[in-house]
Amino acid sequence: MSNATTLAIARPSRLEGWKADLAASLLAALVMVGAQAATGFPALFDSGGDNDSMMRLAQIRDWLGGQSWFDLHQYRMGPDGGFVMHWSRIVDVPIAAIVLAVAALTGSMAAGEVVAEILWPALLSIAALFLIVRAARLLAGPHTMLPALVIGAITLNAMGLFTARALDHHNLQVVFALAMVKLLLAPGWRRAAGSGVCAALMLAIGMETAPYVVVAGACAAAALLFSRKDGPGDAIGFGLGFAGAAALALVATVPPSSWWIAQCDAYSARLAVVALLGGLGLAATATVTISKGMPARLAGLLILAITVGAAAILIAPQCLGDPFVGLDPRMRDFWLNSVAEAQPLWNIVALQPENVAQNYATPAIAVGILVTATLRHGVRRPEVMLLGFLVAATAVSVWQIRGTSFSLPFAIIPLAAMVAAARRDAQGRTAKATLKMVFAWLISLTLVWSAGSHAIANAIAPKQNAGATTAGKGKLSCTADATYALLAQQPPTTVLTISNLGAPMIATTPHRVLAGPYHRNNAGNIAVLDAFMGTPDQAHAVMRREKIGLLAFCPGNDETGSLVDWAPNGLMADIVKGDAPSWLEPISETLDQPLVLYRVH
Repeated sequence: MSNATTLAIARPSRLEGWKADLAASLLAALVMVGAQAATGFPALFDSGGDNDSMMRLAQIRDWLGGQSWFDLHQYRMGPDGGFVMHWSRIVDVPIAAIVLAVAALTGSMAAGEVVAEILWPALLSIAALFLIVRAARLLAGPHTMLPALVIGAITLNAMGLFTARALDHHNLQVVFALAMVKLLLAPGWRRAAGSGVCAALMLAIGMETAPYVVVAGACAAAALLFSRKDGPGDAIGFGLGFAGAAALALVATVPPSSWWIAQCDAYSARLAVVALLGGLGLAATATVTISKGMPARLAGLLILAITVGAAAILIAPQCLGDPFVGLDPRMRDFWLNSVAEAQPLWNIVALQPENVAQNYATPAIAVGILVTATLRHGVRRPEVMLLGFLVAATAVSVWQIRGTSFSLPFAIIPLAAMVAAARRDAQGRTAKATLKMVFAWLISLTLVWSAGSHAIANAIAPKQNAGATTAGKGKLSCTADATYALLAQQPPTTVLTISNLGAPMIATTPHRVLAGPYHRNNAGNIAVLDAFMGTPDQAHAVMRREKIGLLAFCPGNDETGSLVDWAPNGLMADIVKGDAPSWLEPISETLDQPLVLYRVH
């Protein structure tokens, strides 16, 4: 274990080996893509319920179709007029560029979309693997390359963020986070500036990355406090890079009319002011105290922390509490509390214990590796900084499981160091050392934890059919694109359907929908709950008000079953029982399909 966390590179600023690391990362990513290709890229034909990637594709189409760069409305979802999405155009740019480039060569926008759906996640997987390998080198030397690639490729592929059609923003945020971490592991103002840029862009894409930005700023501040030689340069570089990118992201992606709107789920001038104050304040503090001792630097950093904290409270106090404070209480009960990625650890333990190990085991082991290394060898920059990021990501994942999108990739770096040390020890060919190496490999792979925990869970209590709800057994869950073919042939109208099917319908048909799994679509989602959980008369009133032309019913979707359980006397329950009201006319050719359609009269 001791060798696993020894910083093996005497001069971390050297770029030796980067070409080999890039080539190896490219090869590993090609293997990942090849494995997907061997199965026919199933995600291209079945989203598997990945609503965000489908909505991202629709958003890019709307932009390329003439919608303004600054107009983030989704006009085909929600009540008449739609609602403003909280996403950033930063993610749309590279994907749209691929679509347009391929379309220019082939004359087909559809071909461009298919290539983008494969190429964009593959490019991000190359970047992620390369950054993981480079960071592992900084932590424990060149012998970590192979473990970092193997563990990295298997973990990233299992996470699903880097597979075909993964157009959601989380994969790009993970790449920015890995770049931010890698650049901070070694001193140098240029690397620190690059880390600051990554932090600002990551934050501008989605506010859920704020904890990692705070840790990055704390790392730059700690460098200033404890490193008299490199600390000031690191702090100045990070502060200026962060402030500059934060200002540019605001001007480039947020319409001036929305700058000062009080919103916490998207980037705005209020948050940019706090970012500018923090970045420029850190650079100024480092400049003023560059020739001072630790007491002066500590005093300057404390003043900065108090100033930034006070500014955050004064400028955006609502952002310091519940990010879903404006969500309708019914949406909390019937939607947010059922969103898988928003569940805390204790809910996962209670409801899905078989998923605990695959999400939390490797980060916990990685934390143990870094803590052990620090206790044995003292405080070293790479170990302590990486530990800070990993602890933050793990803490977030305890609050909401979506934090594992960052804790799992961060964990790969110390895990690779552990395996590299075990491989070196096993070179003596002793049986004990070889067994230790095999054990190190096994506990580093999330797939092993997943397979083991699911096998145990199935042995204790065999898993029931996921579709065996009151909505009906054995039905498909309506995630395949082909499911919507008959719906797409109907004249454009507004469709009443469950929220889980809203984004796929937007992406695969010309219709508009009321519901979609987005917290800003409060009114549309509440209207759908009122319709499906209300009596037939109440539902009919909602449909007349919202000008609903079609009702789409998916017997096998979990949300269908939940609506029946929540309202056993509601419209959805009547439809499931085959007792639809007379004003719903079934479209005969859909009656034997996964998605059953009704015309509304």
